[in-house]
Formats: sequence, C-alpha cells, structure tokens
Amino acid sequence: MSRPVVLSPFPVEADGVEVAVWDGGPLPAADVLDRVGLFVVPYTFDAWAVDPLRRGLPALRAVQSLTAGVEHLADLVPPGVTLCNARGVHDASTAELAVGLTIASLRRIDDAVRDQAAQSWAHVRHPALADRRVLVVGWGSIGRAVGRRLEPFECEVVPVASRTRREPDGTVVHGIDELAALLPTADVVILVVPLTTATRHLVDASFLGALPDGAVVVNVARGAVVDTDALLAELATGRLRAAVDVTDPEPPPPGHPLWHARGLLMTPHVGGNTSAFEPRARRLTEAQVRRFSAGEPLENVVR
Repeated sequence: MSRPVVLSPFPVEADGVEVAVWDGGPLPAADVLDRVGLFVVPYTFDAWAVDPLRRGLPALRAVQSLTAGVEHLADLVPPGVTLCNARGVHDASTAELAVGLTIASLRRIDDAVRDQAAQSWAHVRHPALADRRVLVVGWGSIGRAVGRRLEPFECEVVPVASRTRREPDGTVVHGIDELAALLPTADVVILVVPLTTATRHLVDASFLGALPDGAVVVNVARGAVVDTDALLAELATGRLRAAVDVTDPEPPPPGHPLWHARGLLMTPHVGGNTSAFEPRARRLTEAQVRRFSAGEPLENVVR
C-alpha cells in the first residue's frame, strides 16, 4: 500500500511517510497530492500557498500552519481535518520587534531618522520605557515572551487575557473585561491577540479615548484588531502615538492616510520574519511529521 505523503516546504526525514517538498511553483503530480495526509503550509500570506487546499487533498488529515495566526486558513481547511498553528515559532522574533517598536516610538527614533535626513539636530527630552505602565493584551506564548523581555527595562508589565486568572508563578492576569479600568492608567498598550470575532476592532474609538494623553499603541497582532479610522482620528490630534507591524488594509494602498499619519511608526508585517524563524519552523515541522508518522497526537492543535 502506498505510504501517506507529507507536503512540506522543508525536506524532512521520517519513517513511514513520503515527504514531497513544495514551496511554490507547479504543484506535485496528482498521484502525490491525492495521498497527502499532512500539509505544512509555506510561510507566506500570498494566495499561492493554499493552492493545494483549493485543489482538494482527498486523504488530508492535518494542516500545519507556519504562522501564529490561522484566520487565513480556517475557512479553507475541511471539517474534520486537524488544524495546527506555529505556537512558539515566532515568540522570540515578534516579542523582540514589539519591544523595539515600543522603545522606538517612545524615544521618537522615527523622528530622529527624518531629522538626520534633513541634517537637523533636535536635542529633545522624550519618555523612557523605564517607569512606564505597559499593558500586554494577549497573554499567550508571544505575550509572555514580550513580558519577559520587558522586565529588565524597569517598567510595570500588566498582562491582559480573555479571562482573569493567576499563573503558576503568581502572575496576576487581568481579564479583557477589566480593560475599561486599566486603560486610563496605561502608558503603553502592546497588542498580541489573535484575530477573532471577539477581537476584531477591539481597539476602537472608545478604547483609544480611554487612554491618557501621550500613550503609545503597539500592534504586532493583526491589523483588524485596530479600527484604522479610529486610530487615524486620534493620531491626527497628536494625543496618542502608535507603532504597528500590521495594518488594515494590509498593505495600505498608495495614498492611504496610514502612510503619512502623524506619530505613526510602521513596519511591513515582519514581526516573525527574521533569521530566528527558519530553524524554529524546521524543528516544529520535523516534530509534527514524526508525530504524524507514528500516529501520535499533534501539538498546537487549534481545532
């Protein structure tokens, strides 16, 4: 009997399965695709990456995403097929960028870059991360990684998740229902939540209006977690600043107000796309292929 196929962007060695490497270009032959039991989706949001799902994989039993969020795959994965995310793969890189964007916005490094281009020497006092109160909204693996990296900066880290709880180490995690009381005291809000029905436009005019003057909003989650029009309205007044790695729409079309918004620092969705990605993605893929081959439960199951 033919062995099941793993369709993967990386070569992987595992007993009991055949590995077909595909990272774009023409799809493998039909006799290969018809035996794919595990599909590891290439790391891109480009439409071609899900071509095998659109074509149909009759023997498919599991899909492994290499992204932390899977909202772009949920409707394409057939009912009864296991969907796994890349929990742990992007923690270091995304947390690193979240802290970097926070410091860059607080210390106005984007202004300094523009001043350098204009040969202007503006010696101005700006806020430090030290002594700030930082809400980390989303306390999954990436949120915890952000929190760990913030601790040495002598700021107060306030974790926020879907529900109130106490972690095994004693950390108090506030529920999302406590945001109304927390926002007026926050100097920085870092968003690390997945995009769901509940979190779409979580950051709306009311959320932003509750923040104190001078607060910074940092989004390394998904663009639609923030109501773009509401954010632009606040930025236009100069009352708040923002630093975002994700936008809605993404990317902003030419001429969109996000390109020239006051007080906005923007990076092009590169939170997880660093040199740290591939070795972690390969380790996860290899471990999942071994589990799949052995008939063991997969990790990072979303559904």
